[in-house]
Amino acid sequence: MTRSELVADVLGERAYNSWWQFRSDTWSRLEEASMRLATADAQGRPTDKIAEATSAMLDDLAPIEQYWAYPGDDGFRRVQDHFHAGTFDRCSRLVARINRGLVTESYRDGIGWTSTEAEHENDESSTAVVAQPGIHTRPYFEVLVVETLSAAEKRALRDEVRSWRRPDDEFVYELVIVGSGEEAVVATRLNANLQACVIRRRFAHAASQDLSALSHFIDTTIADELADHAPDERAQILARQIALVRPELDLYLMTEISVEEMAGRLSHHFRRVFHAREGSLELHLSILAGVQERYHTPFFAALRHYSRRPTGVFHALPISQGKSIVNSHWIRDMTDFYGLDIFMAETSATGGGLDSLLEPTGPLRQAQRLAADTFGARQTFFVTNGTSTANKIVAQALVAPGDIVLVDRNCHQSHHYGLMLAGARVCYLDAYPLNEYSMYGAVPLREIKANLLALKEAGKLGRVKMLMLTNCTFDGVVYDVERIMAECLAIKPDLIFLWDEAWFAFARFHPVYRPRTAMRAARSLAERLRRPEYRAQYAQYVEEQPADHDSLIGERLMPDPSRTRVRVYSTQSTHKTLTSLRQGSMIHVFDQDFAQKASESFHEAYMAHTSTSPNYQILASLDLGRRQAALEGYELVQKQLEYAMRLRDAIDNHPLLSKYMHCLSTAELIPTEFRASAIDQPLRSGLDNMTTAWRQDEFVLDPTRVTLYIGATGIDGATFKQAQLMDRFGIQINKTSRNTVLFMTNIGTTRSSVAYLIEVLVSIARDIDNQIVEMSPVQEAAHARAVLRQTNPSAPLPDFSGFHPVFLDDGDDPTPEGDVRRAFFLSYEDSYCEYLLAEEIEERMESGQQVVSATFVTPYPPGFPVLVPGQIFSREILSFMRSLDTPEIHGYDPLAGYRVYTDKAIEMAGTTG
Repeated sequence: MTRSELVADVLGERAYNSWWQFRSDTWSRLEEASMRLATADAQGRPTDKIAEATSAMLDDLAPIEQYWAYPGDDGFRRVQDHFHAGTFDRCSRLVARINRGLVTESYRDGIGWTSTEAEHENDESSTAVVAQPGIHTRPYFEVLVVETLSAAEKRALRDEVRSWRRPDDEFVYELVIVGSGEEAVVATRLNANLQACVIRRRFAHAASQDLSALSHFIDTTIADELADHAPDERAQILARQIALVRPELDLYLMTEISVEEMAGRLSHHFRRVFHAREGSLELHLSILAGVQERYHTPFFAALRHYSRRPTGVFHALPISQGKSIVNSHWIRDMTDFYGLDIFMAETSATGGGLDSLLEPTGPLRQAQRLAADTFGARQTFFVTNGTSTANKIVAQALVAPGDIVLVDRNCHQSHHYGLMLAGARVCYLDAYPLNEYSMYGAVPLREIKANLLALKEAGKLGRVKMLMLTNCTFDGVVYDVERIMAECLAIKPDLIFLWDEAWFAFARFHPVYRPRTAMRAARSLAERLRRPEYRAQYAQYVEEQPADHDSLIGERLMPDPSRTRVRVYSTQSTHKTLTSLRQGSMIHVFDQDFAQKASESFHEAYMAHTSTSPNYQILASLDLGRRQAALEGYELVQKQLEYAMRLRDAIDNHPLLSKYMHCLSTAELIPTEFRASAIDQPLRSGLDNMTTAWRQDEFVLDPTRVTLYIGATGIDGATFKQAQLMDRFGIQINKTSRNTVLFMTNIGTTRSSVAYLIEVLVSIARDIDNQIVEMSPVQEAAHARAVLRQTNPSAPLPDFSGFHPVFLDDGDDPTPEGDVRRAFFLSYEDSYCEYLLAEEIEERMESGQQVVSATFVTPYPPGFPVLVPGQIFSREILSFMRSLDTPEIHGYDPLAGYRVYTDKAIEMAGTTG
């Protein structure tokens, strides 16, 4: 029996996608195994098999324990020593106490293992290894030190750091010490507790021990890059690598030589550069100050201070400081439910230290600047009424009447309404269809380039202002953001991009996700265009570039570095995927021309759509959500990803569930032509494969979104959502399609909530199984028809049929952009509109008439507008609408039919256009 088979036999087979979860579970299993081993030894029973399994678990932990401060090198070594010495009882007690500290996280109270505490290891009441919860309330973090040190030197350094602690320190930290650059990169990936890294001059380029066991999840190739470089160059390379993985970490350099020169050359990599013999205490204070900067929430602090001041309100808001509530005889239960603090912090004042959202100069301005730093933006603006408003602000700020905007037809309705209000000429783009699941994917790059080149050929490229895309889509399809922007800028060098990342705010805090976010891609693209080597590549590219448009669509295009301006905007629903009260959103900006071309118009659009009485609780929650993301976003997103994969594995590997449902894979949601890596399930085959796919493929799938295919149940998505999940079990989900339901994990998802969902799905599947057994022949036939209806593709998803000519630009060969605003407001005159049933529309189409929609028509599910104002009906659209099993269609009256324009309206629009 092999070692892996032995562990599986004793512990049960389990797949892992992250080392931190493997570590957590292994310590828990080690506690159980060591207890069984101690019991068997005490009773004189055979111990060989369980001892082998225990040894295997210790061997599994050995390569990774050095990357955490707790239980520390000494603590883990003592566990090993007791095991190898055969003192299984002492080993079991020590493992139990360490695991209790890990599970309860009481080690965060800041009391660590030291060599002087070994004498207490048999004392059950001792806090030497595990501090009791609640003794300390200071936040805890860990600091990585990169230097080759002996065991005695490590202990001395840790003791020195502990000696610097003061009772009034706001935080407490412990050290993780590694001797090589290779191990430093591994530590930053494994240990989410790290908040700072100190790089000293003396460190090896490669680890002294074998790291191959980590290669499935960790890139261990940094050693080759560090080899054969001078110490200061190695520090620079290592700092750059760590920043790629964890950009939020504060980096410090300690050196003995030419510290002044080093500070001048390397200061852009490091927060501070210290002389090794002088800066120990100052380094300690700097570490605390660096974390304090990210911990600081200026607006929340100002609001909390305001709530504690006695005030007299003589302007508005009777609820301010709870005064209209606490004296009421009838609504005192409002205070009981919400608590008093929320009302104490209510105010409509823009002074007194609270700042104005419309013209921030104080704590709100500081809060937004901190958010920009956290999300990698140049500017960040808070929005208190959701990303719907954020999208409208950006559209109105940057798009003037008559400007052409390319936009995914399946985008959120706020984009459609925002472009209508701005008076844009809208060129709708078609995403690739997934007919089997009645949903769309994302817009292929070829489609975007083809439309841009067609507009260029028509002489309209100067009017093209913006490209709007959703990243990631509701169903989790993620674009290669940097490539799309680069190739589009090769055609239109000043094109502006709006990336709707309403569901993707969390992606900034994972190293694999991050490059596909708008702000990171914008910064990377801007930096690439400035490099001399890129300019040389571009010069060669120009000489070889094909001239015809068809070739350009298939070629990888390069933007001109001398003409290109990187102008990128991202709207994010903080409340959807990070922590914020509902409707808390942000607009992130990376626009090289913002000050010259957009600042004033953005301010006006912000004023136009933002309330003069914003909800201060939402603003404070955005400030706090930013703090959480900056300090623990990496850890929380790792857990979210792990739990999502646990959910996928639990469903697909369950013998009963797999009869009726399965989680759609990358291969099922993204066609092969868009996946250069040819990896069907990237994360399930290891983090290295996920990294490969996310670097190479045009589209990738966010694994934290689990689309469950339920066709074999015979239940449609809307019914499954309401009648099964919500009504029976209280499980809330947002999106369904004809035969799928979408489960979205988030940073608040727990293993218990995943377990509950599995219980619910098993219960539903068991009910279906029992019902099928008891069905009569007639019921069996009906069920078979229902399954056939859900598993066979519906009518093909229709492409955008086009605007009626009266809403297009004049010309013999018009391009497809349409005047949505004119089409929308034309319907305000009732006499211009009529209602037609689908059969009546078909009759008119058969007689050669064009029937034009007067409204947006959006079925839920799937949730995309099948028709927009001014769009021509097609047989494909009617066929698709007829095949839908959905009770909710916005813009459609089931009794009266579709609202369409009369012939008189179309004639009038043609004469006044």
